[in-house]
Amino acid sequence: MDRIVIPLAEGFEELEAITVTDLLRRARLDVVTAGLAGGVVTGSRGTTVIPDTVIENTLHYPVGMVVLPGGQPGSDNLDRDERVHSLLHSTFSRGGYVAAICAAPKVLARAGLLKGRRATAFPGVLEQMALRDTALCPEPVVCDDRVITSRGPGTAMDFALVLIETAAGRSRRIEVESQLQRSGQG
Repeated sequence: MDRIVIPLAEGFEELEAITVTDLLRRARLDVVTAGLAGGVVTGSRGTTVIPDTVIENTLHYPVGMVVLPGGQPGSDNLDRDERVHSLLHSTFSRGGYVAAICAAPKVLARAGLLKGRRATAFPGVLEQMALRDTALCPEPVVCDDRVITSRGPGTAMDFALVLIETAAGRSRRIEVESQLQRSGQG
């Protein structure tokens, strides 16, 4: 798969962004975190990170998947940025995947990428948008064609593992998951 881009906006949900980035990198995937501006980005709980690049740089190379972490005001900041919408549309139109967790599926909805699809999000986020053409689901992770959504911080690991399976296959997911020592594993 081409590069995976994880845009980071001020107020991102740390557990979602870091968990997804970490697990995708454990799977040896080409992952780039991209800030909306240069320099440090601060998460919703005050954790600071330095993204690998800025979002402008991601618009110039093939992207196979865009993954939006949630959090507030991070999701709102992603949604207000036209470069994020442009990256989502260009990736999806070239056959790539778009994924979002927690409050970030609303960015996909506003970009028109949830029309006619099944999706999930943090409770209340999509419901308050009154999306008539999107089937809202209670599952922790929902895959509908090339759109993947998830509920929130508690589902971040499951979300990341689905992304790994989507990008690199079931065997890579099993390889990564077996090293995590999750409960219920043999």
